[in-house]
Amino acid sequence: MNLKHKLTAALCSCAMLLTAVIPMMPMRVSADEIAHDPSRNVQEEGVGNPFNFGERMAPEGTSVTELRALAHKMTVQQCKYALYKEIDEHWDLVSLRFGQTEREKVYALFLGVATLESTLGGNGDGADIETAFSEGFGKSSAHAYGSLQTAVTAFKDPGTSFMQEEDVPELEWYDLTQENFYDAIISNHMGLRKIIHFIRQAKVDYGLTGWQVVRGALKGHNTGWANYTGDNDGYYANYPDEGAALAQWYYEEGHLYDNVFTWTKGEVAAKQRAGKPWEDWWYDKEPSLDPVSEQPKTTTAPVVTTAGTTTTTASETTPVVVQNTLMGDIDLNGAADIADAVLLTKYLCGSASLSAEQGKAADMDGNRMVDAKDLTWLKRYLLSR
Repeated sequence: MNLKHKLTAALCSCAMLLTAVIPMMPMRVSADEIAHDPSRNVQEEGVGNPFNFGERMAPEGTSVTELRALAHKMTVQQCKYALYKEIDEHWDLVSLRFGQTEREKVYALFLGVATLESTLGGNGDGADIETAFSEGFGKSSAHAYGSLQTAVTAFKDPGTSFMQEEDVPELEWYDLTQENFYDAIISNHMGLRKIIHFIRQAKVDYGLTGWQVVRGALKGHNTGWANYTGDNDGYYANYPDEGAALAQWYYEEGHLYDNVFTWTKGEVAAKQRAGKPWEDWWYDKEPSLDPVSEQPKTTTAPVVTTAGTTTTTASETTPVVVQNTLMGDIDLNGAADIADAVLLTKYLCGSASLSAEQGKAADMDGNRMVDAKDLTWLKRYLLSR
């Protein structure tokens, strides 16, 4: 894993790890509420990761027992937003490979797949779902975990008896270890990687086109083969076509962002199941294997000056930080580093306090408040160095 991923994992997952040892305020969310800022332009910006999921559920070295405990506590809504995080982080690639330019339809499709595999945590287990474990870890190609039930074959070096799914260079390829396998965030990432692998297989190996590419890729995610085997094949009716109908239901009935879920073959989606979800609802354009264009992402970044004051600019691609400033040095040891991010996370969780001077150092965006946005800017600053 490269340095950027290690730093991101260490910073972004602190809050999730803390939930294992620090009592957090319970989340009281009604079925019609959303977790992200409703003023966001979701199509252009995504939902913004409101639960602050990192590149991992918890830092490397966290035990499997702790990882599974964290995943077990996830609500249906958290399971949904964890999936959206992966889609948003790789939206340019996902949109190109899936041939779908409407982001919320892709969100819905992944909810459909997750419902097929684990009912999105609605069974009371959160994302802590494991199947095909009777032969022991990594022994079966179908051994699968998490919301998307990602099999071991998606991981790097799964063993000589399994085929390597190595044709998705755009995405991180995690080694097959129990620490990686039972991390719910990594499991989602590898599930996305696996479906994109089968999109390539559907186009290159079997010559599928249009929506049949994604339909075949979902069949591949379930069976290991993305080939077209006939309209009456049970694999289509019971997996990709059912997943598309469920996806359309989540989308049309307004259940993308709440705690509502349904079951596979649930009667609530009878209307969508009776229609043509692939042809009439999903289809947008031809899935493509073209390279992803590198587009600089404009953000509103805090500009930190040597005087310790902060202004905001809407055209910076990375935070501009001048050396010799105390901004971000929350523990007042003379440097801004990972320890400051951990301290700020603890403060936001209610398990640590800050002095007036520490509060000024933590106010990265200069709005005279210390909140989650300051943690975001601190993480970006540390990653930019």
